[in-house]
Amino acid sequence: MSTPLPSQSSAPKIPATIWVLTAAAFVIALGYGFIAPILPQFTASFGVSMAAAGAVVSVFAAARLLGAPGAGLLVDKLGSRPVYIAGLLIVAVSTFFVAYAQAYWHVFALRFIAGFGSTMFTLSAQALIVRVAPPTIRGRASAVYASAFLLGNIIGPIMGALLASLGYRIPFAVYGAGVALAAGIVWVATSSPRRRAPLPPKLPPMRFADAAALPTYQALLTSGFANGWANLGARVSVLPLFAASVFANGAAAAGLALTAFAVGTAITLQFSGRLADRLGRKPLIVAGLAATAVFTGFLGFATSVWALLLMSVCAGVGGGLMNPAQQAALADIVGNERSGGKVLSTFQMTMDAGQIFAPIIVGMLAQSVGFAAAFASCGAIAAVSLAVWLVRGVDTLAAEKN
Repeated sequence: MSTPLPSQSSAPKIPATIWVLTAAAFVIALGYGFIAPILPQFTASFGVSMAAAGAVVSVFAAARLLGAPGAGLLVDKLGSRPVYIAGLLIVAVSTFFVAYAQAYWHVFALRFIAGFGSTMFTLSAQALIVRVAPPTIRGRASAVYASAFLLGNIIGPIMGALLASLGYRIPFAVYGAGVALAAGIVWVATSSPRRRAPLPPKLPPMRFADAAALPTYQALLTSGFANGWANLGARVSVLPLFAASVFANGAAAAGLALTAFAVGTAITLQFSGRLADRLGRKPLIVAGLAATAVFTGFLGFATSVWALLLMSVCAGVGGGLMNPAQQAALADIVGNERSGGKVLSTFQMTMDAGQIFAPIIVGMLAQSVGFAAAFASCGAIAAVSLAVWLVRGVDTLAAEKN
């Protein structure tokens, strides 16, 4: 017989380790916001083509994709904490030296190296959250961590615009120093007796083959890909082109639409994690996929700025509903007693793959058949994942209670 979920007042507190990771996530996202708006311009200042300048952005994501399997293996072999610290230091050093780059290939190589560090600390942070978050608050813990990243991504570009007045190089030095500081804080905070990193796993690492045999994990891979494709890839790269071609002040409309998406996600994260812990993982993922399918799928039919903003907010709500529940479902599958580096890294790779390929394919569709069909393809991918979840997905929270 099922045991009722504890009330919010009796639910365990979020462990101190997660709060430390959350603070570091805010610093990391804030710093990334410093450099994201100026990176293509800085690269173009070396006299390269626009395609070459854009390649510096793509190579970072490609390195994350290529490095994910190795990072997952390191987490299983060495543990989450040393991999997390090492990943932060790799990002800190490689980003700091971008400020001293003297040629295009310097920037290209350093951003490639930073991509490996990024996937190391991303996966190890996920693994740490999986290990230390009690099952009844896994959704809330994931939402808190995601909120820190989102807030940093919102504030960072504003501060980065101010730093850019000092030149293109200063923001990279500031970001590198900030990430190094975050690494030091995490090292000290998780070394203290009260905030010690989790003990070594009691069970051997979860094999990828075991996870891949689970219908829910299969469904998670599809929703991760759909999220990376629609919300992380096409939205950022193709929406500005759509706004520029349809609306009078396209740059402003695109900026407002991206902000509206972030606002919708940020508001939803304040309650979606708790709902995932109370109602279950599957209802939140299904609702998020449905919102993504509808509001991203019809984004290309917007004929006014207000319609664009409304659909962007609603699509952001979809992302906010989906993400904490996905992370919580992954944690349910792996559990607190073992490592799951390969399982987590494969899920991360599906999102990165969607983020990498969506700008190319959706952009080609937009150019050949129009923006309405391009965004409809994003809705179709989300709808396919929605169907998989409805047919194959099992609510891991309900299964854990029984």
